[in-house]
Amino acid sequence: MHLIVGLGNPGKKYEQTRHNVGFLVVDELARQLNATFKNKTSFEAEVAEMDNIALMKPQTFMNVSGRSVKAFLAKHKCNASDILVIYDDADIPFGDVKFKQGGSSAGHNGMQSIIDAFPKGTAIARIRIGIGRPAHADVPLDVFVLQKWTSEEAKKLPEMISQTIVKVHEKITSTPNPLS
Repeated sequence: MHLIVGLGNPGKKYEQTRHNVGFLVVDELARQLNATFKNKTSFEAEVAEMDNIALMKPQTFMNVSGRSVKAFLAKHKCNASDILVIYDDADIPFGDVKFKQGGSSAGHNGMQSIIDAFPKGTAIARIRIGIGRPAHADVPLDVFVLQKWTSEEAKKLPEMISQTIVKVHEKITSTPNPLS
């Protein structure tokens, strides 16, 4: 089974913020696959399960997302190579979408939490969606990522989500259990 994890923070307050772009992508994937998210308290997550794929939105808040992933893996037959994590990256220019097979979290606390759920050196695939940096140096990064999209960014968001979904399909179809 493949597990696609979209990172974000739960609650209305965070719905249209830059930090929740991972949630937006898995929401669109669920829509395209006619899948419905259900609250799974044992995973501390909302999960949409189909034949060979599960979409997850951890409800633990970003910095402890690894708890949800670890709980899911304890119940399901999948391993690190079956996981794909989708999240925002302020070190990538706005609109760029990049796939990476493993490596460090580069300071992203949600990704670090997931990495920490595995033995040291385990490669976790991820798709990083560029949100850029604040235009003004006086805006701290932690404030910036929790702000709503600007109207210009919101216009470009559907294309960013589409680009990300293409990369999801590329990753999933290059493994033995293709996305159907």
